Amino acid sequence: MVRTLAILLVGHTAAEAEQINSLLRRNNLSAEAQRVETAGGLSEALQQRWDLVVANEQTNPSAVHVLDVLAKLKLDTPLIVRITRWDEQIATCLFAAGAQDVLLQSDSIRLVAAVRGCQRQIERLQDLYETQLALERSEARFRAIASNLPGLVFQFVLEADERVFFPYVSESSRTLLGLSPGYLQKNPDAFASLIQAEDAADYDRSLLDSCRQLSAWNWEGRIQARGDEDIKWISLRATPRRTPRGAVLWDGIMLNITRNKQIELEIARSRAQLEELSAYSQKAKEQERMRIAREIHDDIGGTLTAIKCELVPCLDNSSRAPEFYRNKAAAVESLVDMVIDSTRRIALDLRPGVLDCGIVAAVRWQAREFNQRTGIACVVACNCEEIMLDGDLAVAIFRIFQEALTNIAKHAHAAEVQVKLSEADNQVYLEVTDDGCGITRPDMNKVNSFGIRSMRERCQQLGGHFYIQKKKEAGTEVMIRIPVNGRVSSRDRLGGQEG
Repeated sequence: MVRTLAILLVGHTAAEAEQINSLLRRNNLSAEAQRVETAGGLSEALQQRWDLVVANEQTNPSAVHVLDVLAKLKLDTPLIVRITRWDEQIATCLFAAGAQDVLLQSDSIRLVAAVRGCQRQIERLQDLYETQLALERSEARFRAIASNLPGLVFQFVLEADERVFFPYVSESSRTLLGLSPGYLQKNPDAFASLIQAEDAADYDRSLLDSCRQLSAWNWEGRIQARGDEDIKWISLRATPRRTPRGAVLWDGIMLNITRNKQIELEIARSRAQLEELSAYSQKAKEQERMRIAREIHDDIGGTLTAIKCELVPCLDNSSRAPEFYRNKAAAVESLVDMVIDSTRRIALDLRPGVLDCGIVAAVRWQAREFNQRTGIACVVACNCEEIMLDGDLAVAIFRIFQEALTNIAKHAHAAEVQVKLSEADNQVYLEVTDDGCGITRPDMNKVNSFGIRSMRERCQQLGGHFYIQKKKEAGTEVMIRIPVNGRVSSRDRLGGQEG
């Protein structure tokens, strides 16, 4: 929509002003001319906004005076001067003083053309102003978005002569790289200097591949930010385009993915440990099967063969004394007792029958067995006579306890073991503490440390937590905490770190 031009007439009579307004209307110009008659009123009138000033050269105030007032007020309003007769010297002086145009008062065509040209110029300036305003708003939105993104937004340029620079870097560079945007723009090679030596070659390769093929630049690597001791993993994602000068410009973002990488590495490590544990479990299972098969074959099978040998002579038709059969029966009875003992022992290895009496009784029984077998004192304390657990949970706790005692017997060189079994807040707790040499962090991280790994896996499968640490004075402390029947409070889900 065309804006109405505001024109100030200086040194014009009312009749002249009406003629000019009529001329503008006849030529379909959206303009309105107002006049000022005195030099004193000129300064006051120029305090308002005018698009154009038209002055008569010979009147008071004169055109030169109008130019002086515009200069004093620091206004760039264009001035058109109308003169009664053409004088080249006067026109030259007026142009030199700052007049936009000089024309004859009788030349109405040039006046219309001058007003129309002023209108076009104002429209262009208005378009330019609106474009600039839209650009400023767009830049403000972009900077607001960039400052709130969880990463560093950047533009990166690689020139044909292999020089690099950053046309734009967001404020997040301070947090991610330890470098201010201004410093990075003045020292573009500073970013490459942060990259770890092991990843520098991959960074250069990915950059050159993206440059040659104009394909997406995707790179992940480690950096050490300025003033930061820790190593960070960053992910760089950028899209290239070629500039008119032949350089390649990337618009992209860098993200701190250290936490994600740590999780990935932990998942990979856990997966590898799980595979090792699974292989070990399968191997242990096969070994246990072989042991049971051997015992059945050598012990039970041998005893049954002996029973058969004792019975064979009793099956012929020979006449024998009663004493012979009594002796055979006694021998068979003794062999059957041996089979029963062997069967009970094998069954006890597979699942101790004492578990049917409850976890408290099973732990106390295992402690006595451990003491008798190793000579290491094992004292059990429990805050109640019985803890009601389902079968799987009781077996898991019992096996963890057995594994803990096995580790003590193998490695601790302990003289005494303290065991605490308790239930509180829908959790069952088992603490096994010895006074031996104490476990170390390298011991816990051994590749073939399947005992500790199996205890941890059993706890995690039941939604529990497993802790193991070296005591300050001497010995090792193992503690498990498992929810009873799978019930875990919110406080426990936010509990301590696993050892």
